[in-house]
Amino acid sequence: MKRRGLIFLAVGLLSMFEGYSQNYVPVRNDSRMKVQPSIPIKAFSFDLSQVTLLESTFQKAMLADEEYLLKLSPDRLLSQFRKHSGLPSKGEVYGGWESEGLAGHSLGHYLSALSMHYASTQNPALLVRIQYIVDELGACQSARKTGYIGAIPNEDKVWTEVAAGQIRTGGFDLNGAWAPWYTVHKIMAGLVDAHLYSRNQKALQIARNMAHWAEGTIAHLSEELIQKMLICEYGGMAEVLTNLYAITGEERYLRLSYLFYDKKVLDELAKHQDVLPGKHANTQIPKIIAGIRRHQLNGDVKDKSIADFFWQTVVQQHTYVTGGNSNYEYFFEGGKLNNQLTDNTTETCNTYNMLKLTRHLFAIDPQAMYFDFYEKGLYNHILASQNHENGMTCYYVPLRMGGKKEYSDEFHSFTCCVGTGMENHVKYNESIYFEGTDGSLYVNLFLPSTLQWKKHGVKLSQNSQLPAGDRVNFTLDLQAPRTFTLRLRKPHWTKEVEIHINGVKQEIKLDEHGYFQLERTWKKGDQVSYRMPMQLYTQAMPDNPDRRAIFHGPILLAGVFGETEPDPVKGLPVFVTEETDPQKWLKPTDSEKIHFESQHLAQPAEVKLLPFYATGNQYYTVYWDIFSPQQWQIQQQKYEEKKKALSALEQRTTDYFRLGEMQPERDHSFEGEKSQTGEDHGSKWRMANPEGYLQFELRVDPESPTTLIATYWGMDNRNRRFDILVNQQLIASEDLNRYKESRFYEVSYAIPMALTNGKNRIQVRLVPKERNSAGPIYQIRAIREEK
Repeated sequence: MKRRGLIFLAVGLLSMFEGYSQNYVPVRNDSRMKVQPSIPIKAFSFDLSQVTLLESTFQKAMLADEEYLLKLSPDRLLSQFRKHSGLPSKGEVYGGWESEGLAGHSLGHYLSALSMHYASTQNPALLVRIQYIVDELGACQSARKTGYIGAIPNEDKVWTEVAAGQIRTGGFDLNGAWAPWYTVHKIMAGLVDAHLYSRNQKALQIARNMAHWAEGTIAHLSEELIQKMLICEYGGMAEVLTNLYAITGEERYLRLSYLFYDKKVLDELAKHQDVLPGKHANTQIPKIIAGIRRHQLNGDVKDKSIADFFWQTVVQQHTYVTGGNSNYEYFFEGGKLNNQLTDNTTETCNTYNMLKLTRHLFAIDPQAMYFDFYEKGLYNHILASQNHENGMTCYYVPLRMGGKKEYSDEFHSFTCCVGTGMENHVKYNESIYFEGTDGSLYVNLFLPSTLQWKKHGVKLSQNSQLPAGDRVNFTLDLQAPRTFTLRLRKPHWTKEVEIHINGVKQEIKLDEHGYFQLERTWKKGDQVSYRMPMQLYTQAMPDNPDRRAIFHGPILLAGVFGETEPDPVKGLPVFVTEETDPQKWLKPTDSEKIHFESQHLAQPAEVKLLPFYATGNQYYTVYWDIFSPQQWQIQQQKYEEKKKALSALEQRTTDYFRLGEMQPERDHSFEGEKSQTGEDHGSKWRMANPEGYLQFELRVDPESPTTLIATYWGMDNRNRRFDILVNQQLIASEDLNRYKESRFYEVSYAIPMALTNGKNRIQVRLVPKERNSAGPIYQIRAIREEK
């Protein structure tokens, strides 16, 4: 009873303070930040404690996430931290990446999620966990005596070598460790969140100690060595250091943040060059977030230019209809998305970070276009990435036509997107409202919620019918009449809006930023009714006007096919119609659940559509190929032949390996000597230099002959002669200089049956001829042949 009383006393005291996230958007006159913005901030964030979700799908997702957070064991997440500090573990380490090379990153995300949700709910059970984790990390740091804490395999050896200037990286590893700075960032970010959200001073000191260790590890290295180190993904190190500078006022942290500046990528973006194709998407986005945060503090014009160009480029050239981006975690050629629909589209971490970047840009320049994108990503990727019944999340949100989501499990599949997923679904309340510099109130998102605008004595309740209905009603409760401007975003998807105040229709005019301004002296009980008519409309692939997705207002619709995968040739419908208005394609079957059914246009059968975020274990598609009856007659045979050929190839495929990409290389037990990676033509590749090799494993059919199909790019490939060995026996020799056209070549190599007979896996090895290289090779596929 005594301990319970102390907990509630602590909660009561802490509730007097406001906390803000690691994605810190400036707050007016924030006394907790020693460094205030040096540029004009035009829209300020509200603290999570001031915004409460009301009943909605978003609230359901938040509660499912909360249940999962409370089910996790802090001791299991801390297991390797204690062990590596020389302390006994108190729990068995979790599975997935926590048992592999990226161990420890999940604890940082977990601490951030707990802290954000505590700020929203003041739930004492969350505070107990925050304090316990911080104390445990403090004990680990004290035991180590260096300022560092971590759980990465062989980390002491790795960091000793880095400090000595011995930098080795193959693109995804640093001195044999899997993206170690990435994990350092997650831990530091979690600690900073614990400080900002729960006022935990110890957490701040631990984070500062880690920053001092980082400074001692790399500050003395040459620029050349640091740039080489930054080839390996380093997460948001620059961002967390910039925020430490703002919190403490110590410029050493700002200087250290600039050491995590990847010149090769960022300097090209500063020239407004789209160098993103072929690059790992989520490696780049945190670099831009750090820059825009620095710009807020010191007015760095270059950082701002990079952020503006990057956001526009990603949103306009590299983003799917869900608001997500990337295929197999990589950006591809801008505006060329039609052939990039797979089971590995739209890594969820990417959208998590793009929404963070969008908030920062909005704070500086509050334009409705930012929240048009934010709304799309929130509804159609973030919300769609969670199983709302149990809180499990998706790494990728697949956009393959006829694809299906794969959710994590509770304890055995920890990945980066499980970590960001912990955060995503407890912070839906963070961007609904912003406070303008002039004291106005921005309403950016139409989610059922209440805002306690404490300093003005205003409570705003938003009861939104969206997306089932087209009305949003606001009720104001004020301590005394107050004059201010209520700014309501006009979404891009609505046309003839209506606004009533206390039942009286208003004459409204859209301002140049995309908001309707309602300026008046508001009083207790005032009501605003905002009607935004919704209709069906389509969005086409940028490189294929006849492949379209269908929206109803802000909601992306998915055609669902049940829990049995549809036949890839006959089971995926196309739309055949002369009608271009999608209003005439579909009929509503359940307006409350936003369900539709196609009518007289789908071939081979009509389809049912529902919100993409509501799909669970069904197979689905969000993109539709659309033909006129005349086009369909001409195209049907080619269309089906192409699908049959692809389907036949996929059915015969026993394994498919994309070289040069982080997770596929781990999945295929890749190893190599004197190898390098690169990125061209929208894809990653691997190459072994003279006296090196590439080696990996592929799954095969033990009862059928096997053929390998390798993908190369044709060009002036001199000195690219190499042998291909299977299970240490030569099966072919290749000379890439034979392939001269500027295109991808798919080259087949038959494997003698004796090498695969009775085996489920084979070892493939590419060995350069003398003074030659092996590759570049982009992908390789193993297929079974007829006996």
